[in-house]
Amino acid sequence: MNRRTFAQLAAMAPAFAASRTIEVGLITHRDGPHLSAYIEGLAKTPEAGAVYLCDPDGATEAAVRKGIGAKLAGSYRSPRELFRARKPALALITMEAKLAPPAIAAALDAGCHVMAEKPACVRAEDFEPLAAKANASRRHLMLALSNRVDPVMQEARRIVQSGQIGKVYGMELHTIADQTRLTRTAYHQSWMAQKSRGGGGHLIWLGIHWLDLAMFIAGSRITGVAGFAGNVGGQPIDVEDSAAVALRFANGTFGTMTSGYYLDRGKQLFIKVWGSEGWLEVNHQTENPLEWYSSKEGARRYTPPDGPTGYTPFVQHVVRAAADLETPVLTPDESLHVLRTVFAAYRAAESGASQKVGG
Repeated sequence: MNRRTFAQLAAMAPAFAASRTIEVGLITHRDGPHLSAYIEGLAKTPEAGAVYLCDPDGATEAAVRKGIGAKLAGSYRSPRELFRARKPALALITMEAKLAPPAIAAALDAGCHVMAEKPACVRAEDFEPLAAKANASRRHLMLALSNRVDPVMQEARRIVQSGQIGKVYGMELHTIADQTRLTRTAYHQSWMAQKSRGGGGHLIWLGIHWLDLAMFIAGSRITGVAGFAGNVGGQPIDVEDSAAVALRFANGTFGTMTSGYYLDRGKQLFIKVWGSEGWLEVNHQTENPLEWYSSKEGARRYTPPDGPTGYTPFVQHVVRAAADLETPVLTPDESLHVLRTVFAAYRAAESGASQKVGG
């Protein structure tokens, strides 16, 4: 191959990569969690080609067809039926937590990469064989921890792990949502309000994002937890609406997290990291979502680029990773470890004793 031919092929490579598409299996059911966000994400992802819906009673088909149009190439009633007919590269699974593990197993057995809405189980033990299966088959298995692709969180991770604030000493996190949703009868009847169907309450549904971000930014796993969890609002639900958790990391860092439904509306999200040579703060409720101070460089701010946030960029990343166009931002083991962390926190609250996080 001469130099000119090589240069021509190299110039063509980005265009080829950009035009590559994969088939996607969308496995869900009536009222699938965040389904509308996933529909939007698939519609706005050029690399997502034909989408095959799996819904036991077809309740979501009209919404999916309206959202993604001609991308919807077929509809099936069970994962077995879907995978017998098609072999999608990626299965996007958004289901009630208790129902998710068999669907994930079926997708992995069919050779799919998998993205699953968290928590995807009601016990960590139910997720462990799925992570092992994914690792053995070299398939992606990512929980929907979408904040990992947020430019603010990516930059926070870079700052901390590049040593700009020195050795990390401690972290403080809070993730607070509205109590108002808990007052609604429809919520009382949903799987998210029932421990046997959802695995827990705020901590496993929303707090899990911030536990994952703590490890993502620090570059170190949580190895021990202590804390409390309970129903402080008094609504007729059998899951916690409030949790306070103390954290020990493998690198020696300590941290705390408050996770709860406290507000009348909206959210309050916050991360603070202290190091030997400075500090870093993430606060999406301010004009400057990321600020940090380094004893070497002084005070700094980061302004994220304009663009979509939330689930759309995460779906785009997941699809591109399944198409071998990007490196997955989350591994099966990382997905499993954050689940183990949540369930260890529940054991700590129930027992009144600190717990080690397995794995």
